Amino acid sequence: MIVVDGMLSTLGELVFTSLLNQAQFAIDFRRELDTMKTQLELLKAFLSDTDNLNSRKEQIKTTLAKIRELFYEADNILTDCLIRDEYRSDGFCSRYSPQELIFKYQIGQKLKNINSQMEKMERILSTFLKPQYPSIQGDTQKILTRFTSQDFDPSEIIGLESDMEKIKGWIFSKNEAFHRVGIVGMGGLGKTTIAQKIFSDREVVSQFVRTLWVSVSQDFNEERIMRSMLEQLGQYGTGSDQGQMLRKLHHVLEGKTCLIVMDDVWSINIDWWNRLCSGLPKLKGGSSCIIITTRNEDVAVMKMGVDSSRIHRPKVLNKDESWSLFSLFAFSANKGICPNSQIEKVGRIIVQKCQGLPLAIKTIGGLLASKINSFSEWRKVSEEFHELTRGKDSSVTASLQLSYDELPSRLKQCLLCFSIYPEDSEIRAQQLIHWWVGEGFIQDTDTKTATEQGFEYLSELVSRCLVDVVQRRGYDGRVYSCKMHDLVREMTIKVAEDEAFCSFDGKGKQKLTADSRWLGFTSDVDTKSLNKNLKLRAVFLMSGNPVFFNKSNVLLRSLRVLDCSHGKLDTTQVEYLMDLICSLKRLACLNLTGVVGLKEVPYSIKKLCNLQLLILTGCNNLVKLHQSITNLKRLVILDLGSCGHEYLPRDVGRLSYLQELSGLRLVNNAQSCRLHELETLVQLRVLRINVNNESEITEKERKVLSQLKKLKVFSIDAEDCKDEKIFKMLDQLTPPPNLQELYLRRYRHEIMPKWINPEKLLSLQYLCIENGDLASIRMSPETEDDTKCTWNLEGLCLKVLPNLEEDWKDLEQNMPQLHYVEVSRCFNLKNFPCPVDKPGVWRKNED
Repeated sequence: MIVVDGMLSTLGELVFTSLLNQAQFAIDFRRELDTMKTQLELLKAFLSDTDNLNSRKEQIKTTLAKIRELFYEADNILTDCLIRDEYRSDGFCSRYSPQELIFKYQIGQKLKNINSQMEKMERILSTFLKPQYPSIQGDTQKILTRFTSQDFDPSEIIGLESDMEKIKGWIFSKNEAFHRVGIVGMGGLGKTTIAQKIFSDREVVSQFVRTLWVSVSQDFNEERIMRSMLEQLGQYGTGSDQGQMLRKLHHVLEGKTCLIVMDDVWSINIDWWNRLCSGLPKLKGGSSCIIITTRNEDVAVMKMGVDSSRIHRPKVLNKDESWSLFSLFAFSANKGICPNSQIEKVGRIIVQKCQGLPLAIKTIGGLLASKINSFSEWRKVSEEFHELTRGKDSSVTASLQLSYDELPSRLKQCLLCFSIYPEDSEIRAQQLIHWWVGEGFIQDTDTKTATEQGFEYLSELVSRCLVDVVQRRGYDGRVYSCKMHDLVREMTIKVAEDEAFCSFDGKGKQKLTADSRWLGFTSDVDTKSLNKNLKLRAVFLMSGNPVFFNKSNVLLRSLRVLDCSHGKLDTTQVEYLMDLICSLKRLACLNLTGVVGLKEVPYSIKKLCNLQLLILTGCNNLVKLHQSITNLKRLVILDLGSCGHEYLPRDVGRLSYLQELSGLRLVNNAQSCRLHELETLVQLRVLRINVNNESEITEKERKVLSQLKKLKVFSIDAEDCKDEKIFKMLDQLTPPPNLQELYLRRYRHEIMPKWINPEKLLSLQYLCIENGDLASIRMSPETEDDTKCTWNLEGLCLKVLPNLEEDWKDLEQNMPQLHYVEVSRCFNLKNFPCPVDKPGVWRKNED
């Protein structure tokens, strides 16, 4: 049960960190927490006995469910303790007050009870599982062999002609003596089929003296791989010494061109791989080639040395190709011909649902082949497609399950979050990541924030082909929005149900139960079902339909994440919502993006003592934020971008954990936050400010930004102001020393602020200038020794700059590291390789 494994890691880290940092509550309850730490370590050891865990899964299912409930209860208790510690210095309570003494007694009893229950669960587990400790466990993993047949019916290769020609073009290229080609995609997309077709192609085979096919499979094993290769070369009885086997392999292949297919690679020993490749033949006038199929692009590129330009990503089949492939299997008894129009109509609906996935199409076709004479059965399959594809004999489910099982527990929890989104939803990456952070799936590390790790987690899910990218940033590929293939979603739904995160009906729609932890709230869900649901931890408003909240009939004590973004809530509904959320003391993430009915953030917001993310982006009617917002001491992200508020209240400097601040308006107002307050926000990574004709930056504030050593992203929105004094104020700023991304928007001046130059911004990687009157980009600053300083920029974005008069050749010369440039409506930019009157993108080596 991955939720137990994932929560065990999260809870263990929380306990360990609290003890290590001598948090006050850890001192108060040291005996109980020490006991809990020991219990968690023992549980981890039991759960590491994967062989018995899988074979005895049904027998210990109830016990694991009880452990899961204990973890949730412990998480609630520790969260309450952390909050109490955080606010004690503000007079939240005296250490010796009757209220505090009662609290300590109650918490102490609860912790003792949890430890006692854990001990009982461990005694039960001990009858089925053996604790596996890393220090003594050793390498007990079994080798799982997956057999991949190289014999196939050419009639099955439908819609792959263009794939073949592309890869053959790479293989036949004479500019390299050793080719590496990667075929990357999710399970069931046809990677192995393409590789098989290439491997058996006469034109390809004629180019090589030796051809080798290796099924690598999920459990990587060097000895098994080399033995397979040697046996294909006629070398048997080579012993088990890996060094000897490798030398033998190199000797047999010496002076011969070879084609090697490494099929279904999940992981690789990089040192072994480099040694293998270094000894393979690299001949003049004849190229050797390795083809790698994998679900994880990072394996091919980062570990196996495939150039990203030699990665082939198979596409799904189109409508006609899908039907042709389906017909071969579903109507195999009838020579691939559909018997009647009724069957064809239902069959085409089923095929459309497969969305071009070859393995899904073959699986469903094979399932229906035995029902060719029963229209009612076909219609039933159409209606219950999701359930039928979950069957134990479903190769689609099996291949997806392998991809899922390979994920580390940290990614499994994140992937299951996709289950609550309606089918074919386009999901905003930031929304997902804020959820993961708010629920505690991701924690800050010494080098990266939880949000930064969240984007990495999402990228990893994409590279493993379990999540599809809809939109990404061109400069560095950061995912902006994504979606999930229906079949992958079906798998996540099944697992999410098994793990008691949420429940679904027969059509894949979520239904709320007393045990639900997550809820995607749609118009189909009855509001009354929210009444006193004590287990819900995340609620998302999935449709724009109004939802009425009433504090008197809703009690969500465990809620960590509430997302009502883009909900059509009027003023009255927002008032109900505010009444509700202010009773949610454990709420960590509140997202009200685009809520038009939000006009004021009230005084009562201060009651959200655990709030860490407050996202109010695009609340155009928001006018005022109460001063009490600065009492949210645990706040990490405050996003007021594109809001209508006049100013942010003063004392923002009290928010010492703040990492991202967006929508800070620099207003000359005694009640507003001033720039000098940011000096204490030493954890700040992202800062987005707005300036206008009323803004003021005093002399003592000019160097504030230079004190923000961790600031990586800085954005200035000048709001089309044309006041010369504003431009002079911006000129005097001293930039952050480690800035990586800079955005300048609506800047109505011909010259950039003086500090925007390569000498002051040595770490800058990305510069974006939009909607302004800029006439030139400062190429190199004036230096005393007259030396020229070039930019280190890797990405550049220039949009709607009609007055910009630059020569692209000069930009290239002064920005030698550039590999990505986006240009739009810069009519006077000369010699740019793309049209400048409409959106155009230049990538290095692609112009």
